[in-house]
Amino acid sequence: MTDREEAGGQKHVSQKWEPVLGQRHAEQGNLNAIREERMSSRFKTLLGAAAIIMASALTAHAETTLKWAHVYETSEPFHTESVWAAQEIAKRTNGRYKIDVYPASQLGKEADINQGLKLGTVDIIISGSSFASRDFKPIGVTYFPYIFRDPSHLIAYTKSDVFKRLAKGYEDKTGNVITAVSYYGTRHTTSNTSITKCADLKGVKMRVPDVPAYLAMPRACGANTAPIAFAEVYLALQNGTVDAQENPLTTIEAKKFFEVQKNIILSGHIVDHLNTVVSKSRWASLSDEDKQIFRDVMQEAAARTTKIIEEREKALVDDFRKRGLNVVEVDKADFEKNVLEKVKFEDFGYEKADWEAIRAIK
Repeated sequence: MTDREEAGGQKHVSQKWEPVLGQRHAEQGNLNAIREERMSSRFKTLLGAAAIIMASALTAHAETTLKWAHVYETSEPFHTESVWAAQEIAKRTNGRYKIDVYPASQLGKEADINQGLKLGTVDIIISGSSFASRDFKPIGVTYFPYIFRDPSHLIAYTKSDVFKRLAKGYEDKTGNVITAVSYYGTRHTTSNTSITKCADLKGVKMRVPDVPAYLAMPRACGANTAPIAFAEVYLALQNGTVDAQENPLTTIEAKKFFEVQKNIILSGHIVDHLNTVVSKSRWASLSDEDKQIFRDVMQEAAARTTKIIEEREKALVDDFRKRGLNVVEVDKADFEKNVLEKVKFEDFGYEKADWEAIRAIK
């Protein structure tokens, strides 16, 4: 066989097997394509399932945004500790709740935010018992002059059975829940003249908030009270529209009333406080576990606030003296005697039994 014939023979063999090999390659390609398509389909199915699972998980742990409102400035502990509480609740609930805190009457005055609890426009507020007493009068007994000896007595009251009963009465009436109580400050008097006894207030023009319990002591002592708007008090003192006013020491310092009143009278007639209140609808939506978290954190925030206010008040007494102001200690028993003789519990809707029970707390 010549080279040409051998070559021709190989060429013939090659022509015979080429179609078979091509067919095998084509079949292999089709198999690979099918496998890839199946793998792609399975991958897409797995991705879809994962997406559904993730979506379900996200829905189960969806973030709920709440509104916490108050009327105090951003520099005050009532705000800073509310912000701390909001962050702490978010942390302890693994981000299930995001709480936005609205200070300085951004969502309305104190009466407005109390109404907001009913309307559902706010979830949490900080407010005084004078507003809670509009719905349940007996709880306002805590504003009766000289019911508390000092801040420690107030805090002991918040842990007592009488507090639980009064708070429950408010809850039964409104559905809202008082979760914590903060010390706001002890209310004292500033004046143009030195005052040492109740009779010294007779005829004095005194600015007092238009709250019945706040009016009790000044009127029992014979003062002529005027409900001047808080924002106008400094000017009213400066121009002589009124001769005196009453507020906690921290407010006297913050609003600079000491610039136009040189006498700080430590009358201590009301140990003031604020309630942290959660709306009926919001409280009902919480699990038992979350209710406990909210209550625990809010009470911690209240304790932090109380500590800050107490420390500031102690420092301010010395600070006022250093500024040359006349800081006057008074006979509180004389003031209290006049109040008890001239003011009736029934006029306020309070129960004397509640007053006696609170006074007996040690």
